[in-house]
Amino acid sequence: MMMNCLQGWPEPIVRVQSLSESGIRVIPERYVKGPSDRPLLYPAAAARGVEQIPVINLREMYAGDGSVQETAMGKISMACREWGFFQVVNHGIEPELMKRTREAWREFFHLPAEEKQRYANSPTTYEGYGSRLGVEKGAKLDWSDYFFLHYLPTTLRDHNKWPHLPSSCRELVGKYNEELVKLSEKLMKILSISLGLKEESLQEAFGGREQIGACMRVNFYPKCPQPDLTLGLSSHSDPGGLTLLLPDEDVSGLQVRRGHNWITVKPVPNAFIVNIGDQVQVIIDLCFIPCAFFHHLSGIVNSICVIHFLLRSTAVLLFILIYNIYSGGLLSTFSI
Repeated sequence: MMMNCLQGWPEPIVRVQSLSESGIRVIPERYVKGPSDRPLLYPAAAARGVEQIPVINLREMYAGDGSVQETAMGKISMACREWGFFQVVNHGIEPELMKRTREAWREFFHLPAEEKQRYANSPTTYEGYGSRLGVEKGAKLDWSDYFFLHYLPTTLRDHNKWPHLPSSCRELVGKYNEELVKLSEKLMKILSISLGLKEESLQEAFGGREQIGACMRVNFYPKCPQPDLTLGLSSHSDPGGLTLLLPDEDVSGLQVRRGHNWITVKPVPNAFIVNIGDQVQVIIDLCFIPCAFFHHLSGIVNSICVIHFLLRSTAVLLFILIYNIYSGGLLSTFSI
């Protein structure tokens, strides 16, 4: 397999956090995006109060009132067809678990460099602590570090890759991903119904519960001295099925495409941001709109985002291979 040939990075890895903390005032040329890719060129429509991605109250889906359920289903269908994104509240995940997971990972990224380096990754699997995507020598890089883990299928799960510090991290990784898989499956049923299908249709298209794959990625965006020249994560769409993002509530960095505008997402407290990935787009024959997003930076504070991917288990390794081939981020038009 191609990934077996990719044993190491083509050049020395530089941790973005170390650059940020060094006090530099000018970012290295490797991180400077081309003029058409810089964040200031995207209209910040949300900043002018134009619109926001829809917010879905999942509790309404299970209300006894049929009209409330029908209205909620209509909101979800609209959000998927017109946006490809929505925020979900009252989803059943304990806010305390969300907070503790986010803060444990924030603590990890502030550990001494030598402790984090114990989990340094390679392009073979991408599991562990990383600072770049792809293996193209001299490629433009994003202003972020990350940690990537497999959760499902269990044959790919490697507890040795799960950080020992902070002491709560391993337990939280397990509990958080367990709950997110349940929520993702619930959302797949709701999406199926919104399409007029049987509620198990999308999950069956993924091979059923036993064939579900799940990965976790935590992005750390260090403060940047020139946030107008670079991005924390380049514009892309996700090649998985569903992506559930737990953003940093203190920094609004995520932007999603709406027509010809880029909308800055204002996170709702205790909400997940849900993205419809390319795999679902293919399964439902592109009934929903293609969607893209990126993450811009703060020049003042660091931020963090905990990301959960749900995908076909048979496509997990192909999902990793895309990271190897496309060094600027996930290929925006790729489908599995």
